[in-house]
Amino acid sequence: MRDEVVELIDKALVENPSLFLIDLEITADNQIRVTLDGDNGVKVEDCIAVSRAVEHNLDEELDFSIDVMSCGASEPLTMQRQYVKNVGRNVMVKTDKGEKIEATLTAADEHNVTLNWKAREPKPIGKGKVTVKKEAVIPYNEIVETKVMIKFN
Repeated sequence: MRDEVVELIDKALVENPSLFLIDLEITADNQIRVTLDGDNGVKVEDCIAVSRAVEHNLDEELDFSIDVMSCGASEPLTMQRQYVKNVGRNVMVKTDKGEKIEATLTAADEHNVTLNWKAREPKPIGKGKVTVKKEAVIPYNEIVETKVMIKFN
């Protein structure tokens, strides 16, 4: 059943290439849970279209339920395409070295993300602190978790 569901989802996503699959879960009692994200966000209509594409083309003999949802704002980024979509936003990145960096995601390519932030550091000479601009280029394989920081003004 999983292969058939994946094939139907893939067909539905071809019709809307800005959408992409984040997660697919099929439980033992045939509950299908599909999580989508999109380069321009995910609309309710997008979820309905993917749900119908699966529902109307899956074997009628099967007893199943389907839920199609968008990736939540509090969910960590899991795919390179999500990083690209969120360039320009503030993120919290946890690395495999135990670092936590809150910064602006300024770039994302096939291999790395680039982060920029300001930090207060001791002056090189004398007392006091000075604000310095920092940048880090981090490979995806060194990232444990990245979450978009939602700020309310």
